[in-house]
Amino acid sequence: MDNVELEVQSRNTDMKASDLRAQSLIPAEYYGRGVENKSIQMDYQTFRRVYRTAGGNTIITLKVDGKEEINVLAHDVQLDPITDDYVHVDFANVRMGETLQTKVSLEFIGIAPAVKELAGVLTTNTTEVEIKCLPKDLIHGIEVNIESLVEFTDYIRVKDLIVSDTIEILNDPEDVVANVAAPREEEEEVPVVAEGEEGVEGEEGAEGEEGAEGEGGEKAEGGEEKKEGGGDKGGEKKE
Repeated sequence: MDNVELEVQSRNTDMKASDLRAQSLIPAEYYGRGVENKSIQMDYQTFRRVYRTAGGNTIITLKVDGKEEINVLAHDVQLDPITDDYVHVDFANVRMGETLQTKVSLEFIGIAPAVKELAGVLTTNTTEVEIKCLPKDLIHGIEVNIESLVEFTDYIRVKDLIVSDTIEILNDPEDVVANVAAPREEEEEVPVVAEGEEGVEGEEGAEGEEGAEGEGGEKAEGGEEKKEGGGDKGGEKKE
């Protein structure tokens, strides 16, 4: 079990949290079953270094005012939504003789043959699982070797995760942790003819032809009429 220490001080609750942050201090609360809640504060940079190592699933020993030592987990760490700075922390008491439940992250290692050789896409369905164990058996994370993903039909399930016998994983054993999906096939783009385009061209051509025929017929008829008229005039002269 990893264990880290963090120096903290009792906090005067009359002082505003914003005033503490202005002095590079983080306000925090300590609580738990059967213990008295405590309002504490700590140096910003000191907590940042400790939390970077411990995260939310490593026991931290708080040294309150350099005297009292308390085993805790960083249960809730609040961040500023704009700057991502730590603004408040809740520490949960840890009883060393009692089991606890917490979430640990999954660390994917190796290269999946189905990705390297078949150009598949790795899919990770979860990045953490919930575990139950004694504080002394608490782990920081679980390694998941994805080299067993040889085909697209291969899966890594919760039941395949390797942990100590002293740790119980609470997730459904059949839940899929990771698999490799087949690459998507690119579909050929087929040019789409806008509805009515061919009909318009055909109509225009037909109209043009009909117009030409109509014009030609009118001229012909007109010519015939002129001929008939000319014949009548000629007949009149002969008489």
